[in-house]
Amino acid sequence: MNKSSLNTNDTNKRISRMTSKNIRVIRTFAVFALNFLAFLALIASPISTARAQTGSSVTASAVIVPAQAAELGFLNAAIIREVDVQQGDTVKAGDTLASLDTPELEYAATAAEAAYRSAQSYAELQRYRTVQKYDRRGHKYLVTEPREVVQRGDALAARSQASLDIARATLAQSTLVAPYDGTVVAVHAQAGELAQLDRPILTLATLDQLQIETIDLSERDISKIKIGQTAAVFVDALGKEFSARVIAIAPRADTLGGDVIYKVTLAFEKQPIGLLWGMTAEVTISAE
Repeated sequence: MNKSSLNTNDTNKRISRMTSKNIRVIRTFAVFALNFLAFLALIASPISTARAQTGSSVTASAVIVPAQAAELGFLNAAIIREVDVQQGDTVKAGDTLASLDTPELEYAATAAEAAYRSAQSYAELQRYRTVQKYDRRGHKYLVTEPREVVQRGDALAARSQASLDIARATLAQSTLVAPYDGTVVAVHAQAGELAQLDRPILTLATLDQLQIETIDLSERDISKIKIGQTAAVFVDALGKEFSARVIAIAPRADTLGGDVIYKVTLAFEKQPIGLLWGMTAEVTISAE
């Protein structure tokens, strides 16, 4: 074998040894890389899960509304005698707000009361009235009225009482009273005008108990909402965020632009200063 062949064989052996060594290095590095990636995945997994749970929330547009609001009017058509309140007045439940001029109803109630008193007196008289009679020997003695006579008197008094109750209830409809504590938001009529059945006299609302109502919460998110969940409410006009809590979920859906939505009502933890009916807001409910 010549010298050239020996050099060639040596070169091939060295190349073979270098290739095997490189393969072992590559394999070692690959194993290390896989183990390192697995370690990172193990560490990152709980963090990712925690972030997903913490960041789970539902966002919707909302509007500020009173807890109670109503347009109040009369059930009788008559001339308005007096409107006792003005816009901005605060009233208590039972306070008189307005009254109608209904002299015929006042007369009917007075007449019904007089008739009841007369019937009641008659019934009492029949109950205790005695009749003078004589026995076979001509001796005088007293007896009370028969039971049937007393029952007729009581029945007459009961009918008169019912008529009086109806007359008073009809007359009471001529006086508009506050059904709850609130603020007079608007007055729609004045004294001397004709009160109509389809026309409200004033609007009463609880402006000291304002709430939040969502207006576009999708049906895809309603299953995540539960009573008592906390929320952050950003009021655009005030430029601040406030804490609130879910207090009601509408049992029936509405539609908005073809989408099915549900109204969710929230109450502030503490009502913000400067908050007004109709302000817009953005609600982020923690869907825990």
